[in-house]
Amino acid sequence: MSPPLAAPLLAADGLTRSFQGLVAVDGLSFQVAPHTIHALIGPNGAGKTTLFNLVSGLLPPSGGSLHFQGRDITGLGAHRRAALGMGRTFQNLRMFGGMTVLENVLTGRHARLPATWLATLLRLPAARAEERAAIARAEALLARVGLAGQAGRPAGELSYGEQRRLEIARALAGEPALLLLDEPAAGMNPTETAELAALLRQLAAERRTILLVEHDMGFVMGLCDRVTVLNFGRRIAEGTPAEVRADPAVVDAYLGARVARRLMAAAEGAA
Repeated sequence: MSPPLAAPLLAADGLTRSFQGLVAVDGLSFQVAPHTIHALIGPNGAGKTTLFNLVSGLLPPSGGSLHFQGRDITGLGAHRRAALGMGRTFQNLRMFGGMTVLENVLTGRHARLPATWLATLLRLPAARAEERAAIARAEALLARVGLAGQAGRPAGELSYGEQRRLEIARALAGEPALLLLDEPAAGMNPTETAELAALLRQLAAERRTILLVEHDMGFVMGLCDRVTVLNFGRRIAEGTPAEVRADPAVVDAYLGARVARRLMAAAEGAA
């Protein structure tokens, strides 16, 4: 007898979002299995970023429901979802450029610091110990993403690729069960993209769950366990990368025959 399937970490059921009559996400249902890398892809205007904002709590849905770790989170705001175990990066970099690299990571740790503001203000022993532990964890995360030795630099001095990795470290500082990455490879050169893919594979091997939006199809097809394809706010396909790139609906709506053939050839060459 085969083992039972694991319960989904994230489950959307009929998720909908309208903007003054325009339906950006239309009755969408999908699930993200734990300890996998799951991609959301589709052409521009397909509803990917809107869906990401619904999942992270930046936008309330017009209809449908969302469950995380078996809990209904449909009505919870972004800060409550972060406290429950969601961490997110953004399509456009959102660094505190005047703060140090270390300080940027520490801002992502706030939901995991139980000391009261009064204890922190009075520099009580428990608060000081908590601060030391937070700094040690932040430094470990910087080393984890390849930024060891950069803690004291202003974040604004980092290269674009380094700032992308810093965003991931900041998101990881909240110890998320689900890491949401919005176009993490955007603007990266091939070397940086390959380094990012290696990092995400390592995080997945550590039993983290990653949901990402990305336009780089080579990156997606070589990295992800499962892919959901959107078009006009609806799911038109879902499956493994091999299943998705061979799906006629995906080829017609998004990839195009030339890109599909190139991805297929790359997959066969890798095999």
